[in-house]
Amino acid sequence: MSVARRFHTATILTNGSVLVAGGDNNGSYLNSAELYNPSTGTWTVTGNMSVARYQHTASTLANGSVLVAGGYNSGGYLYSAELYNPSTGTWTVTGNMSIGRYYHTASTLANGSVLVTGGYNSVSFLHSAELYNPPTGTWTTTVSMNTTRCLHTASTLANGSVLVAGGSSSSGVNANSAELYNPLTGTWTTTGNMSIARYGHTASILANGLVLVVGGYGNSGDLDSAELYNPSTGTWTTTGNTSVARCYHTASTLANVFVLVIGGVNSGGQLNSAELYNPSSGTWTTTRSMNIARDVHTASILANGAVLAAGGYGSSGILNSAELYESI
Repeated sequence: MSVARRFHTATILTNGSVLVAGGDNNGSYLNSAELYNPSTGTWTVTGNMSVARYQHTASTLANGSVLVAGGYNSGGYLYSAELYNPSTGTWTVTGNMSIGRYYHTASTLANGSVLVTGGYNSVSFLHSAELYNPPTGTWTTTVSMNTTRCLHTASTLANGSVLVAGGSSSSGVNANSAELYNPLTGTWTTTGNMSIARYGHTASILANGLVLVVGGYGNSGDLDSAELYNPSTGTWTTTGNTSVARCYHTASTLANVFVLVIGGVNSGGQLNSAELYNPSSGTWTTTRSMNIARDVHTASILANGAVLAAGGYGSSGILNSAELYESI
């Protein structure tokens, strides 16, 4: 990449390119954005965001635009949002959220709206939620979650509900709770608890509809545990442990239905290791390691099935490198 960055976002555009936006570079918050072209393997700079931000969210809308919301910069916690137009390579400001937040999640719903949940700001850990309406460019508050949480995960299930799981619920307190948002009623209902409280984990939708949660940081430290959520029963079951405990890693569901977990950090430092989860057997196998250890990076599944890992933090500091994982 042209700029080293961590805590950025990476979004697959309809033309197959990857849009990387914002992030942090040694305390300098970024408003820059760039595009990765899978055909040439090169990066090109595109339009800057109106506001520098990191730990924001990025969501693809039905019209192909990308909605970036919230985050943090030297001015504080952000409630602003803006839209990237792939056709023009430019950003336009859209409606503000009702509250500034970072470490939140954003989920695109079946009706095209975007649901933002939780996060953190200068006031407290948040349980509030709000919806972005693309046709009007405005936000409306919806019912709050039952639990305050940041660094949680949000997964859109096959039935359209959004599963929110784990996170940090207050200073030094981690959550094992999970809850479901129903877009039809705009309400939350609690569902089964995970076996272990965790934040900084990943959540992946499997081909069979189950949700795989992996790693993160728990009350006893970095985690190698993984568990599965069954939407039909609302319960969690433990599955095979990863070979290495890891937090702030990425997880990508491949075309062959395996889940690729790469990088992250544990008490030993940043990781370059990678492993694959086999949903049929519930087991992990190690695969080729990355060239560079990294955490708080991004991982994007390209149209050809390769996974692009970009940026993050490694032993040498904040990274501008990128690398590709290709299945055998």
